[in-house]
Amino acid sequence: MKYDPENPTDFIDAEKIWNHIEAASNPAPGRVREVLAKALEMKGLNLEEAAVLLACEDAGLDEELFTTAKKVKESIYGNRMVLFAPLYITNECKNCCTYCGFNATNKDLTRRTLTMDEIKDEVTVLEDLGHKRLLMVYGEHPRFGAEWMKETVEAVYATQSEKSGEIRRVNINCAPLDVEGFRTLASAGIGTYQCFQETYHRETYEKVHVKGKKTDFLWRLHAMHRAQEGGIDDVGMGALFGLFDHRFELLALLAHAQQLEEDTGVGPHTLSFPRIEPALGSEMSNNPPDIITDHRFKKIVAITRLAVPYTGLIMSTRENAELRRELMELGVSQMSAGSRTYPGAYSDPEFDRPDVQQFCLGDNRTLDEVILEMAENGFTPSWCTACYRKGRTGDHFMGLAKKGFIQEYCIPNALLTLREYLNDYASPETKKAGEALLAKNEEMMAGRKRGKEFSELLKRVTAGERDLYI
Repeated sequence: MKYDPENPTDFIDAEKIWNHIEAASNPAPGRVREVLAKALEMKGLNLEEAAVLLACEDAGLDEELFTTAKKVKESIYGNRMVLFAPLYITNECKNCCTYCGFNATNKDLTRRTLTMDEIKDEVTVLEDLGHKRLLMVYGEHPRFGAEWMKETVEAVYATQSEKSGEIRRVNINCAPLDVEGFRTLASAGIGTYQCFQETYHRETYEKVHVKGKKTDFLWRLHAMHRAQEGGIDDVGMGALFGLFDHRFELLALLAHAQQLEEDTGVGPHTLSFPRIEPALGSEMSNNPPDIITDHRFKKIVAITRLAVPYTGLIMSTRENAELRRELMELGVSQMSAGSRTYPGAYSDPEFDRPDVQQFCLGDNRTLDEVILEMAENGFTPSWCTACYRKGRTGDHFMGLAKKGFIQEYCIPNALLTLREYLNDYASPETKKAGEALLAKNEEMMAGRKRGKEFSELLKRVTAGERDLYI
């Protein structure tokens, strides 16, 4: 479907979603197990099937759901976990969103937009920690257009610090652009464009978005279509859970993903499901309309993994360390680590700054601490960016993923980036745990199709070469 700015359509069929929710009420155990059996085929679930799993209130069946999600996650992604850091460029914003600390009416927030030199300073700090992948985050303000954002991306790529310090892939989270704006971002060499609908419920959307460009529901809803038309074939979408009934939001998010794939041939590369966290100047963030318990949140993640098995699922540092650990097993494949949520945060000696940050963090551990725990629990941290450099994106990536590509390419590439981290950045304790993990995975790779190629590349990385991949 070619996006028609003169006639945008609302493809979220609210009546159909509510019908699925009503029809799925009190599902029989046999029906739940039928859906779980289908999910093990790793071909995805439709909205009716996802609704059945959402409606189940049997604790034993929920455990079967979690076990099934874990099996699917391990079959597709193995023990690999992609790591990144958000880099906030500006918290200036003209939108009035009642759940967000960047709300234009929030007079208590200290506003700041980084200069190009300040961006380079932030990047240097992140590189010195070992980061290779960044998500650049921008508030929506009319004086910050696509050309300026392109310049900020170029500043990141141009910054190199000691050791293997370089950012190899920049993803973008910014307000929706027109097609030409997306073409500009694509020309900067970005990876994924990310934008969340926040809520798919029209009445709630109008209630929480009081003023600014963000009040236009359809403009935001069609952002991914315009991004595809502008040459960005890796896109990430999501909903902010807590604004409205989680059942409606999850089914609508899945419907959005299906519609995008139907219209453009490429579904979302990633899905995100942040929960509302307390934010300065937002009463709603302290009292969310829909309470998402940890158990309910785990179900949302597990069901999403089964519904879209080959799509990346992102977990932010909004959640605490213990819950993030559980969600890695249930379906999450990408995580932020060592995050800070305000401009200039990584150069700031202070630790927690509610007067400038977008929301409160649940996991304040450093990147090295996150990697240590991953290694001790058998997860392989990854900073791999090979697919972007090799052109394995969009429908090409999805086609390969369904043929076992992640196991044959992404896991060995993850191990190569882990070798870099252990050599260049790891603390002694993390290096010890990482070396044990690496040795175990070397054994596993020896019997794989690309085992010999991986072994040769690993020797070269160990000897000092960098940025090698299959």
